[in-house]
Amino acid sequence: MRRTDPGGQGPVRYGPPPPGDGLPVLPELAAHLAAAAGRAEAQPVGGAPALLEAACGYWTRRGLPCVPDRVAAGPGAPALLLALTAALSGEGGDVLVPRPCAAWWAPYARLLGRPVYHVPTPAESGGVPDLYALLETVRRVRDEGGDPRLLVLSVADDPTATVAPPELVHETVEAAAAEGLHLVSDETWRDTLHDPHQSVLLSPAEMLPDRVTVVSDLAGALLPAGWPAAVARFPAGPEGERLHARVLDVLTALDARIAAPVAAAAGYALDEPGPVTERREAAVRLHARVAAAAHRVVVAAGALARPPQAGRHLYVDLGPLREALAGQGVADAQELEEFLSARLGMPAPGGHRFGDDLQALRVRLATGHLLGGTDEERAECLGSPAPLELPQVQRALNSLGSAFGDLRDDARRREPPR
Repeated sequence: MRRTDPGGQGPVRYGPPPPGDGLPVLPELAAHLAAAAGRAEAQPVGGAPALLEAACGYWTRRGLPCVPDRVAAGPGAPALLLALTAALSGEGGDVLVPRPCAAWWAPYARLLGRPVYHVPTPAESGGVPDLYALLETVRRVRDEGGDPRLLVLSVADDPTATVAPPELVHETVEAAAAEGLHLVSDETWRDTLHDPHQSVLLSPAEMLPDRVTVVSDLAGALLPAGWPAAVARFPAGPEGERLHARVLDVLTALDARIAAPVAAAAGYALDEPGPVTERREAAVRLHARVAAAAHRVVVAAGALARPPQAGRHLYVDLGPLREALAGQGVADAQELEEFLSARLGMPAPGGHRFGDDLQALRVRLATGHLLGGTDEERAECLGSPAPLELPQVQRALNSLGSAFGDLRDDARRREPPR
């Protein structure tokens, strides 16, 4: 079975960052970071006790109880995933990921020389592979002499902005465990659900606590993206103990520590005091409204997109507008990325950055870029009861509508007369 490699187009080192919230830093977070700026001592590898206790409290409040010696912290989720991949895949293990998946997942496996296989997701959601596609991929890899050991998935997903239904999570997680795979559940976006009453999030760790490691990058909902910090929750039992020790070995070899001021802010955020939860809830409401408006715009122009359910982004398929795009010299995702980024004046990374087929005309659009060009404008969005009526948001949505509307009109002109 052919493993999935980069398409060979575009800047080799370009990996689109996760979608940021575009908002000014919460003053209370900034105060905690500033108060710790004078500390000269380095944080211990894996995190100081206070930070690990705060992470335990965070997960316990979400129905995932844990103890500090089953938790590790690192300077961002990529460092933790690199350490986990090294610990789990060893010298011969293969890595499975959904198609599409977060842009930073596969490169770390390839950095370690591990093959990566993308597994299709079902039509209704991304982040979690289709059950039968997963089983078929495992069978083919083994038939060809491979050794699949690790499945990375995300119930609340980047890039698709969907939340996988609990029944799909149940089926896929049980099948993966039956095949002997260890699961890493990236739960960076779990606290950004647009409507928690409609989208039920089931963590794989709730189902199989002895086979799932949970990773959460705090940039998802708690910290600014420029303050790298992430935490990992390891399984209970002897295997979880061994995995935790191996990951700490890798982090030590990398000297992967959280900066002391960032660790202070991370511990405060993980405790979830009032200012943090209020900001998070306000940011989620804002991005949910803007994402829904952007979704209406692109769908009205004839593009396809699943309704966004989480995060600060949406994933758009412009396949129905292929002929109109061809008239603009756009034939693949790399060319679409370049065309839309220039046309919209904001990054529009193509689907190939997320492991999708280069020929598929898909992009991820981040809502943070639709909130205005200054901190003042974005702060105004956060505090407004009607952010879609603000001039800066209307301008951004109108620009999006103009770009997609031009493609729709061009496509209609190309239709044969009836």
